[in-house]
Amino acid sequence: MTAYTTIIKSDGTSEIFSPERLTTSLERSGASELVAKRIAGMITETVAPGTSSKEIYTRAFSLLRKETRPVAARYALRRALLELGPSGHPFEDFISHLYRTEGWRVETRKIIKGKCVSHEVDLYASHNERNEFLAAELKYHNDPGYKTDLKVALYVKSRFDDIFACDASVRSCPIDRGILVTNTKFTSEAIAYAECSGVELLGWGYPADNSLFMRMNKAKVYPVTSLTGLSRAEKSLLIERGVIAVDEIMKNRRSLDALHLSSERVGELLAEADGLLSLNGVVPV
Repeated sequence: MTAYTTIIKSDGTSEIFSPERLTTSLERSGASELVAKRIAGMITETVAPGTSSKEIYTRAFSLLRKETRPVAARYALRRALLELGPSGHPFEDFISHLYRTEGWRVETRKIIKGKCVSHEVDLYASHNERNEFLAAELKYHNDPGYKTDLKVALYVKSRFDDIFACDASVRSCPIDRGILVTNTKFTSEAIAYAECSGVELLGWGYPADNSLFMRMNKAKVYPVTSLTGLSRAEKSLLIERGVIAVDEIMKNRRSLDALHLSSERVGELLAEADGLLSLNGVVPV
């Protein structure tokens, strides 16, 4: 491989493969500098022109999983969010759990009166200590290459504008902020519009200093789909039973009973979950 090997990203665009960027990504997930550099070196030797970013991720994940499952689980967080689908309801439940862990009182799918029409917001949250009230529109995607674009930001802005235009005395609940939340990334146009118009965004890597990725790690709230010891079918069954986050398993170990696992596998899963929740914080993406 040359220093200028071109790889294909999940959205179909190309970029130059960067061993340094891969190393940083592994370290950010909790891998030691030695392990991160060794894995990045092994992958660098095999990357050929036209290799997909998915292939690189899969190889890195496999190598990291052999080293330590909790770190591999955090490395796979973005993919784990994609596994919450296909509907957006589990993602709504996950974001609600995140906000509750951060100290918010949360209601889902709440009707709020606007000046022209009433709107159902995916999440309504209040924080007593901060005396804040917010509403959030959630957009879930299970395609890693999809980015939430300008038309979505425009649509959400118009909804919140109608809510804010309504006489506060007429509404059944106060609201200070409106947020657009997604599990993927935003297009540059959506970000530019949001920064200009005042729409608040929360996505996988945005805002850089307080992104969804950063908040998940700070709150220690991870989707149950991040556990590497679970099969896809087992993850789906837990989600169907309302078990969305890893910390819920640690608080109620009987939640695993529905999977009818051996005591050995239960022990392995709990060890991985405990290790993931015990990882140190990470630097901003």
